[in-house]
Amino acid sequence: MNHAVDVLRRDPAEVADDWVDAHLGGRSQTEPSTPDAARGRENLFRLAISRRAEIGRKTLRHLGLSAAGTSLAVLFAVPLGVLIHRSKRARAPALAATEILQTIPSLAMLAFLFALYGLLGVVPAVTALVLYALLPIVVNTFTGLQEVPRSVVEAANGVGMSHWQRLRIVELPLAAPMIIAGIRTAAVLTVGIATLSTYIGAGGLGDFIARGLARNDPRLTLLGALPAAALAVALSLAIRAAQRAVSRE
Repeated sequence: MNHAVDVLRRDPAEVADDWVDAHLGGRSQTEPSTPDAARGRENLFRLAISRRAEIGRKTLRHLGLSAAGTSLAVLFAVPLGVLIHRSKRARAPALAATEILQTIPSLAMLAFLFALYGLLGVVPAVTALVLYALLPIVVNTFTGLQEVPRSVVEAANGVGMSHWQRLRIVELPLAAPMIIAGIRTAAVLTVGIATLSTYIGAGGLGDFIARGLARNDPRLTLLGALPAAALAVALSLAIRAAQRAVSRE
């Protein structure tokens, strides 16, 4: 318990609640789950009601991790996409680097960043989310800029626009729907990967999933899995609506 509070920085009340569930009221880790479907749904509903405050806190924490990772990725990825659009020399190494980052297993990346920073918590978790979110935004930024009609670019040059003015006034607005599509992909990706950040003490809905797996308790696992899935769908729909709004302008 002390390790969970001091090292993993979990809420002492949550740690105590987990201990009570595991040792006094929880299911044995080796006991199989055999309730019928109706009873299982009822038990899950009751558990969700009893832990609604904790679910709310962890959902907000999870959303914060995902939002931080995606937002920081946008700050790095959009300029990088612009760079590889303008520089053929930088294109191949930049795309190769972001693709390699995507191939690294999530837990391995988190473990590496923990070793690199020498600490647990939000910093290594958000760093991992940023690295995984780069590729879809970089690729979509590059693709969107490449698809701007040549005639439009030549017209901007014809009225005396500088490279910066052309990028800001003409190219980026036309590429915006494609860029937003990349951000949507990155946001959904970070919601999924953020569930693993529980293993380095960053919290979020992954806490429920990890506890449920450790105790062989499907109810706890679903307390994390269902809100995480709903969060991913909600973010995808919200960003898609923004993408459509930009496309109509």
